[in-house]
Amino acid sequence: MTREMKNGREIPVFFAVDDGYCPFLAVAIQSLIDNSSADNRYLIKILNTDISNENKRRIAKYERDNVDIEFVDLNYYIQKVKDKLYTRDYYSKTTYFRLFLPNLYPQYDKVLYLDSDIVILDDIAKLYNIELGTDLVAAAPDDIIQFNEVFQVYAEKVVGVADYRRYFNAGVLLMNLHEMRRFRFQEKFIYSLDRITFAVAQDQDYLNRLCKGRVKLIERTWNRMPIEDSKIRTEDVKLVHYNLAFKPWHFEDILYKEFFWLYAQETEFFDEIQSIRESYTEEERFRDNQSNERLKRLAKKESDCVGDDRRFR
Repeated sequence: MTREMKNGREIPVFFAVDDGYCPFLAVAIQSLIDNSSADNRYLIKILNTDISNENKRRIAKYERDNVDIEFVDLNYYIQKVKDKLYTRDYYSKTTYFRLFLPNLYPQYDKVLYLDSDIVILDDIAKLYNIELGTDLVAAAPDDIIQFNEVFQVYAEKVVGVADYRRYFNAGVLLMNLHEMRRFRFQEKFIYSLDRITFAVAQDQDYLNRLCKGRVKLIERTWNRMPIEDSKIRTEDVKLVHYNLAFKPWHFEDILYKEFFWLYAQETEFFDEIQSIRESYTEEERFRDNQSNERLKRLAKKESDCVGDDRRFR
């Protein structure tokens, strides 16, 4: 594709997915494109280990004059630590890939990382333009934590944040790679893998533990989850994050589902996504609902059994 636009501010945006998540990645990218500005150049980099050539070809179609798409194979890079990356339920090891960005991309001082189960409703460059100073990351408080006492206790007692209201969700991150390199973030993360296993939110817990005290909290409208909250108006939402089991391609009654389907119908994956929804069974929906309850029980068990003994020595 011919690039007519080589100027404009570069906005590096990272995703991390496996092959099965490509349909939802396409929806996220479509929403980014529809809300982009011609004054910026969006550099989308997709961290992966197993995306098929066919899905790479289909995703690459979303390139525009001001949108570049690159696939980054991390198979070799994570070889030494992949067996230490704990996962459970619907998580995959791709969720850890964001933690390697500071050393993977020394040419960048600041990048955005976005989960793929999102839709963007405003220009993502506005989030990128937030000043970080010496903070390691900018992120929104986690909605799930804010409204559940079990997770609040877990965040403070196990993860070690001073105040659960400062525990952030890592699905939408503005990362200060310059300061993270100075902090030796990746070295500390890999060292931590041998000393502690966070079983509840995994990589997100590591991020909260390692970055505590150096986090700029942003408005939850930049990472709005499908949870009823009278304090946030729909018209103010800038990004919807269909976190945990709150997937509109699995359930009919998900808050903000209309935004997902608005962008999904613009993608060539639309028929596949509809098929996923139609073939999803009641047994699978029951399992998803139970997974949220299992997560609460796990958090309580970790708090009760590990608690203050879970520390970095």
